Amino acid sequence: MTNRINIYQVKPAAYEGLFQLEQFLNNSPLDKRQISLIKMRASQINGCAYCINMHTHEALKSGETHLRLLLLNAWKESELFSDEEAVLLQMTEEITMISLAGLSDETYSRAQKLFDEEHLIAIIMAITTINAWNRIAISTNLRFE
Repeated sequence: MTNRINIYQVKPAAYEGLFQLEQFLNNSPLDKRQISLIKMRASQINGCAYCINMHTHEALKSGETHLRLLLLNAWKESELFSDEEAVLLQMTEEITMISLAGLSDETYSRAQKLFDEEHLIAIIMAITTINAWNRIAISTNLRFE
């Protein structure tokens, strides 16, 4: 794999906005398990090995189970995820794969029934943030050791 630019080493200020979004998410009404599910699922879809590795460790530390993480890519066929988590994961898939159709009215309507506005904002921002991190990691060939 070709070495590519290390954005953080060359221009750390380029990361400031994403770090601020992470701080926003840490102070949002989403719990760490919800954030972990969003980060893991988007990273799976985007094929970001670096982020999958990092967020697997974070998810386990936040109380997530190995079984749920193993079944995350088949969450629709599993009964291990709550209604709230299912909507959260559906939103993650639709927003991550925005070119297919984006966040559907049906999914958004289901989310509105389960989450207040503060949660909806946090969910959308969490999905947006991890997609940005995935794109940086993949574009710069960021690898884990």
